[in-house]
Amino acid sequence: MSQFETVNYQVENRVATILMNRPDARNAFNTQLRQDLLAAIRCADGDNNVRVVVIGGEGRGFSAGADLADGIPNHSKISDQIQDEYKPFLMAIHQSPKIYIASIQGAAVGVGSALALTCDFSIMADKAYIYLAFAILGLIPDGGASWHLVNKLGYKRALQMIVEAEKVPAQTCLELGLANKVVAADSLATETQAWAEKLALGAPLVQRYAKEILQRATSMGLSDVIDLEAQRQNITLVSKDAMEGGMAFFEKRPPRFGGEEA
Repeated sequence: MSQFETVNYQVENRVATILMNRPDARNAFNTQLRQDLLAAIRCADGDNNVRVVVIGGEGRGFSAGADLADGIPNHSKISDQIQDEYKPFLMAIHQSPKIYIASIQGAAVGVGSALALTCDFSIMADKAYIYLAFAILGLIPDGGASWHLVNKLGYKRALQMIVEAEKVPAQTCLELGLANKVVAADSLATETQAWAEKLALGAPLVQRYAKEILQRATSMGLSDVIDLEAQRQNITLVSKDAMEGGMAFFEKRPPRFGGEEA
């Protein structure tokens, strides 16, 4: 049994899989799901046996966004809900030293699209799509969707996608750089697990610092990025993983990385 009410959680071969489990509501976010998702993310981040985390949804959809049946906050409450209930799990993914993969089998709508965009990688079923539905409801994107879109697409394309409330199919997401892979729907789970397990064999320190540097590079100049790379290289160069990588190279065998600093 899952330890969470609205999330299924399991670990296999150093991959934690977090599946939102409200299929009858298309995994729309109610209060319980927001709480369970944050708790599951913290569980994965705190488990030294986990190297890669997959986030997906049970049933036909990734997430339908906010659950309107859960009640619509009034104007004085919505900002509190975004900052107190959505931002914590979104920032936990963004700031995690581990790699997060969004596995998207159907619609990723509204703040569900923000969750998908927050993950480091995404793999989509061929019939899946990201739907920026905010504008048709007279709303602006939230959950950090604006930040992700403008950083990934540039101002003109991001603004067009937002104001036109664009439904972006998987293949277009791939072409725009919003997805890394598109696969047949019936092989999504196996393809996701295989990819995650492959990533889990990589050097954790490399993944951690590459994620940090690329995130910070969006607001830094070249000189500052070079300085940051040099600082992080001081850590990786003397790590046990660097020693193991060098030995494995000369011994012509796969490296066995432990993720340990010197």
